[in-house]
Amino acid sequence: MAATATEGREHVLQIAGERRVRYIRLWFTDILGFLKSFAIPISQLERALDRGIGFDGSSIEGFARIDESDMIAMPDPRTFQILPWPSESGSVVGCMFCDIRQPDGSPYEGDPRWVLKKNLQAAAELGYDFFVGPELEYFYFKNSHGTPQVLDRGGYFDLTPLDVASELRKKTVDALGLMDIPVEMSHHEVACSQHEIDLEFAQALTMADRAMTYRLVVKEVALREGLYATFMPKPIYGQNGSGMHVHQSLFRDGQNAMFDADDPYYLSPTAKHYIAGLLKHAREITLVTNQWVNSYKRLVPGYEAPVYVTWARKNRSDLVRVPDYYPGREQATRVEYRSPDPACNPYLAFALMLAAGLEGIKRGYDLPDPVQRNVYRMTDEERVQAGIETLPADLSEAIYVTSKSQMVREALGEHVFSKLIENKRIEWEQYRAQVTSYEIEQYLPIL
Repeated sequence: MAATATEGREHVLQIAGERRVRYIRLWFTDILGFLKSFAIPISQLERALDRGIGFDGSSIEGFARIDESDMIAMPDPRTFQILPWPSESGSVVGCMFCDIRQPDGSPYEGDPRWVLKKNLQAAAELGYDFFVGPELEYFYFKNSHGTPQVLDRGGYFDLTPLDVASELRKKTVDALGLMDIPVEMSHHEVACSQHEIDLEFAQALTMADRAMTYRLVVKEVALREGLYATFMPKPIYGQNGSGMHVHQSLFRDGQNAMFDADDPYYLSPTAKHYIAGLLKHAREITLVTNQWVNSYKRLVPGYEAPVYVTWARKNRSDLVRVPDYYPGREQATRVEYRSPDPACNPYLAFALMLAAGLEGIKRGYDLPDPVQRNVYRMTDEERVQAGIETLPADLSEAIYVTSKSQMVREALGEHVFSKLIENKRIEWEQYRAQVTSYEIEQYLPIL
């Protein structure tokens, strides 16, 4: 059971005792979004809740240098859960997400969770609560090495016998339910062996924690069935890649601040400025929403992933989509940002989408008219005349654009910003120097 903010420490101790928990896994993420963990015995739980647990952060990507490596993992009792599977020894294991702190107790600026908290505080100072609902797609393969071997030839919303992984999804949804992570729906996606489980709308920090847990649970359930699940954005050439479409809303005093009954699009001025902010800064935040070399193999025309910086009400190929309004569902008014992929760091991705939208609100950005035509069928000249930009074409371009962005620098903080740019430049140089199988097949026989 999840501990609430008011129950906190005592609730965790009570549940851990009742469930006879033997070990606690303390979770946190590095700047690339990889889940990190270390375990403590139940005898250390009270100490951890009161003072945190020290660890060496010098080997964690984007964390401290070796001469300033002492870090403290401070568990957030509101995130306490019981893992839905026992350890190898049969012991019951609990887990909590941690905030990373300096030895003096101050927040560590390299902690992605802190980066999101900082941006949520900026929204709160303007009177807004930020809620998101991500749709994380992924693939099931027979193993993790060699050419990907799919489990089925099913397609969008297919049911058995084409969708042979429906039981895997059910087991995953059941495991998430045991961890108090509510699921909206699950289904087969467009590509062979591709799937999606949608999490219910929640406050952004809660959702970032849930997204990290979700990715672990999907992989763990697959592994226990002798299979492999991957959130790699584009594992199969010629097939749709995996996205993480992010539905997002701002609330003020419990009411959806994006709804306006008198507007033709049912969008408030706040919503329009927010969307305009997303569009204006889309190229700048793409390095975070799509952080891998492979991410840009997905962002190409023809596979439902957005390429052009446009918005529309119904066209699912646009970067920003505004779902249709239904009477009586004013609270569901939202915008859907469609470029992120599920291999991103959700803390940083949510933080930058929020920061871009808030920039539009604070500066009163004007929202251009929605694009009514199919942008993919327009000529380059027509797109230029319409002022339509494109997302970065590869990681190198994304690095260049983001490195010039003052908005991203301020939203991430100098530490995370510089470490991320440094890491991505190394990744690009390593990739650029590779000789790929494509080059061998295309050029070796003729050159």
